[in-house]
Order: sequence, then C-alpha cells, then structure tokens
Amino acid sequence: MPLTGKSRNQRRMSDKPRSHGRLSIAATAKPRELVTDTPELAGAWKARVITLLPTAFPGILGESLTGKALQDGLWQLQTFDLRAFGEGRHRNVDDTPAGGGAGMVLRADVVANALTAAADGTPRDRARWPVIYLSPRGKPFTQAMAQRFASTEGITLLCGRFEGVDERVIEHFGIEEVSLGDFVLTGGEIAAQALIDATVRLIPRVLGNQASTEEESFSDFLLEHPQYTKPAVWEGREIPDVLLSGHHGKIADWRRVMAERLTKQRRPDLWRAYCAKHDRDPDEDREL
Repeated sequence: MPLTGKSRNQRRMSDKPRSHGRLSIAATAKPRELVTDTPELAGAWKARVITLLPTAFPGILGESLTGKALQDGLWQLQTFDLRAFGEGRHRNVDDTPAGGGAGMVLRADVVANALTAAADGTPRDRARWPVIYLSPRGKPFTQAMAQRFASTEGITLLCGRFEGVDERVIEHFGIEEVSLGDFVLTGGEIAAQALIDATVRLIPRVLGNQASTEEESFSDFLLEHPQYTKPAVWEGREIPDVLLSGHHGKIADWRRVMAERLTKQRRPDLWRAYCAKHDRDPDEDREL
C-alpha cells in the first residue's frame, strides 16, 4: 500500500537529526561519544547541516579547539540526513535536469521538507538565523562573513550534491549562496565544515585569547605579518632584531609595515580595500 502524505510525514518524523555536543558537565575518566541525541543547549550557537553524508560530521570540527568547545557546550551541531526526506521506496532525492543535460539535480520538494524540519524552533529572521547553500556560484566566503555568522543565534547549511539544487527552493526559502572559492568540490560537506570552523572560532571563549582574532589575517583588509619563534637562529636565518628588542611600539610598527607589504604584493584587491578605508593611494610609492 503506498504511503499517504500523512504517513510519509510520520515516517520522516521518526528520522531524528543527529545532535553533536555536550552530554553533561560532570567530570569523567571514560571517553564519551560526541554523536548523541542531546537536548538543545541554552545560549549555545547552533549549526544545523542538511547533508546526504551525516556521518561526515563532526569530522575535523570534533577535534582540537572546536571539538573542545563542542563538548563544553559553547556551540552545538545537528545533522539532518537528506535521504530521510526522499521520495518513494528508495527515498530518491534527485532527478534529471529539466531541459536535459548531464548529472542529477536535488529535488525542490525533498530539499524543502528537509529545510522545514531544520527550521523547527529557529527564528524566521534571516539576520538572526541565516540559511546558507554551499555553492560555487555563491558570494565568496570572507572573514567579515564569518564575523556576521558568529553574531547570530545559529545557522542552517545546505550541502549540495550532483549538479546542484532546484532553483525554486533557493528562491522560496530566501537562501543565501556562499562559495569557498573559484573551484568545484564533489559536495558541500567540506565547505560547510570550513565555514563552521571559521565561524565557531570567533565565538567568545572558544579560542581563549579573543585578542588573537583581532590581529590575524583579513581583520583590517590586511594579511597577517610574518611570525617567528625559537630557536633564534635556524639554518642560518635569524629572527628580525626588532622582535627581540622588547620595544613594543617598534614591534607594532614593524608588524604593520610587513602586513602592508605582504598584502600589496600578494592581494592587490585587499590592498585597495585597505587604502580606501584609510584614505590612502593604493599606487603610492611610499617605502614599505
């Protein structure tokens, strides 16, 4: 007997999203799984990911500082298996492109059902909770974008596959398209993890030293200055004397000059933006 719309919805309701995060705050010597059904964590920044590969998460996000922050409840990750919303006995999620062509396209109705499930309990205001489709045709992902996302309550990420997503669902849900760069991946999962990593590290208390995020690359349209540490001499190469001088003013000046020099040489686009912000001529012959 075929599934009715109601029974199909009931079936989908049984496919619970996987929640990744803190189990409890009690100390224990026994390792615990990051992947578990957990309640919503009050005040935590949340990422909800719609994907055909839910087992790819948390992936690298479960390691190092982002993994510790996940366990500590500073942020929470939920994955929604797109296959669970598929149609028919085989739960199909895609079909051939209208008008012909190679590959397959994710169906609008299937993606819409997944987005509706992921939207449960989230604000409708996109400024408070953005919905993002990882797409090579999207706006380039930037540090400023990561800062914007970190200031929200959470984010929903749609990971594409095959030839992409039916345009109608993108328009209907007001989805923002974001790209990591001018290249194509086999799916959006790697891009989603990169976006989440860049965003989560900006959440207060994740890095421990929040000042470090204000001095790194792209914080003021500049690439970061060169970094050095021990030993003082390595393979005949010495640490610049100014960094060992203890004179904080001179050190700050040196770092600013080096950041400007690197940016002008390697990223003319950033250099122009920096000069526009500081009312400088990008073609000036000032000694850097």
